[in-house]
Amino acid sequence: MKLSFGEKIFYCVNNLLLVAAGLSCLLPLLNIVSMSFSDYSAIASGFVGIWPVGFSLDSYKALIDGTPIVNCFKNSVVITGVGVVLSMVFTILAAFPLSRAYFYARKAFTLAIVFTMLFGIPTIPAFLVNRSLGIIDTYWALWLPGLISAYNLMVLKTFFENVPAEIEEAARIDGCGDWRLLMQIVLPLSMPVLATLTLFYGVGYWNAFQGLLININDPAKYNLAVMVQNMIANQSLLQSLNNLQQQELEQLITPESIRSAGVVVMLVPLLLVYPFMQNYFVKGVMIGAVKG
Repeated sequence: MKLSFGEKIFYCVNNLLLVAAGLSCLLPLLNIVSMSFSDYSAIASGFVGIWPVGFSLDSYKALIDGTPIVNCFKNSVVITGVGVVLSMVFTILAAFPLSRAYFYARKAFTLAIVFTMLFGIPTIPAFLVNRSLGIIDTYWALWLPGLISAYNLMVLKTFFENVPAEIEEAARIDGCGDWRLLMQIVLPLSMPVLATLTLFYGVGYWNAFQGLLININDPAKYNLAVMVQNMIANQSLLQSLNNLQQQELEQLITPESIRSAGVVVMLVPLLLVYPFMQNYFVKGVMIGAVKG
């Protein structure tokens, strides 16, 4: 199909805008990565752009030796892993009955859930509820309030409703109950949306900051997001790295390189997981295809 001159202009301008938007996100990230791998003299003189200058791993060595980043990384993995499993299980268990036409008071429950999307959760009442439940200073203060996202629930409910009725009828004829229908029919056909919601929940738990800072008092339970923020805001943390004297520290690393290294360590797991999730999306689409 031959494009008109106006269409060519439109697509050209559109592609240029998309490239500019992509570069505006990519270039700062490349600069942060380059700062973390550059040596002290290059960073201090401002020569670092999007490529490392004077390749050095001193920032990462000082970060591992002088900060609790390993413990914070473990905490982030625990928070994300357990939180994603709990959220996905309860989201599925809530979305499946709401997607069935024979579920009693289905519309009323759906409207009640949609109504909650109009309001945010105030910080102080949420903290008071968590304190009354006795879950302050535990990760349950993060998992329970964010157990089910109303938006994710409605997305999954809509996807379940689009599963062909003929498949469910055939399963019912074969004696399939609700649990077997969910586990062996509906979920295998819903792999793309399940992978997408898993990624949404995972990113939310991995980047948890405000809720953890309010509800967790023990610094040993902090995650990477809180630690990196403390590094950015607290100069004394940088000065205590590796138990070095301040003069020796300045000769090895700069605060900018340490901060950049912390940001890179926080971002790398998400950057590594996403390509695998992308492949899983494609696989899920192939599994969920319905031949007619």
